[in-house]
Amino acid sequence: MKHYLLIVIISITLVSCTNNKTTKIEREGEPEIYGFAENDEEMNQAIKMAKETLDKFNEALKSGNPAFEYFALKTKFNTSNGSEHIWVSSITLKENKYFGVVDNLPEFTTDVNLGDTIQIKEEDISDWMYIENQKLQGGYTIRVLRNSMTEEERKQFDEEYGLLIED
Repeated sequence: MKHYLLIVIISITLVSCTNNKTTKIEREGEPEIYGFAENDEEMNQAIKMAKETLDKFNEALKSGNPAFEYFALKTKFNTSNGSEHIWVSSITLKENKYFGVVDNLPEFTTDVNLGDTIQIKEEDISDWMYIENQKLQGGYTIRVLRNSMTEEERKQFDEEYGLLIED
């Protein structure tokens, strides 16, 4: 598995209005950004599921299990157009506070930069993930995005990232 995983995976932006289910912003040398309407039912359900299952992430993070790797949290940053959700990796938990490194180049927010170490507020978490034996745990927003792809795009996604994503 590539260490580059989360940088390449996706950044998700929720925008206040859009006529399409998803929009895609391509950036030269950077991962694509996928936009979803703020009222997108599937994406909002994925975010809700991530919040409801955050304890599973915490248990895995605290476990020290060597089969668990690449812990990351997606966190929300408010912007003038809605919100941008950015992956933060190298997660540590200190005194019940999350810290990590910004893993996507922000497109809209100026609050953080790629590589910044930040504290993550629990209320701003929109997804979590870790890898267990190349199998994605969590990653609810990734699953919504992947499920919205064509069969060909999904196959390419799976080949590029080498992850097992089970429904």
